[in-house]
Amino acid sequence: MLKAILTFLIFNLAISPTRSNTHFIQKSCNTTLYPELCYLYLSPFSTRIGTSPRLLAQTALAATLSNTRKTLKTLRTYTKTHKMTKRELGAMKDCLEEIDDSAYELHLSMVEMGKVRSGPNFLYNMNSIETWVSAALTDDDTCIDGFSERGMNGEVKTMVRKHVSTISHLASIALAFVNKYANG
Repeated sequence: MLKAILTFLIFNLAISPTRSNTHFIQKSCNTTLYPELCYLYLSPFSTRIGTSPRLLAQTALAATLSNTRKTLKTLRTYTKTHKMTKRELGAMKDCLEEIDDSAYELHLSMVEMGKVRSGPNFLYNMNSIETWVSAALTDDDTCIDGFSERGMNGEVKTMVRKHVSTISHLASIALAFVNKYANG
């Protein structure tokens, strides 16, 4: 079911934006550490997001989860199609576990974000989401750290860093919007 929701969000809701919607996203993205990346990934959904901080956070989470799953697939394919040393294979195996954990935590965040409503449990639920997204960020960083040793193939290290840095930056953007929504 979540896959259907993500597919709907990502592919079907990018309709013609209005000036106020794109301005809201631009202004919101400018508060993040990665404003250009933020705008690149979220502006196609400006009509769906409107000027809603909740929908902005949900869409940022959806984009992060979708890209995390794509990265996981890319890394798995790379592992099967490229020759790597024992050390590189070990680092890749650990990295795949971290990114898989990250995808799971982002999935939990998406599910919870879909259920969050104002009321007595709002802050508790938002805190859970913030914790899961923070954990996903930590998992991404741990993956990258596994390739910091000397003797790692530059191509492998560069490829992993490129893909995982993107999802780490998207998670940072999502966390910023989740925090903003939680703090009203």
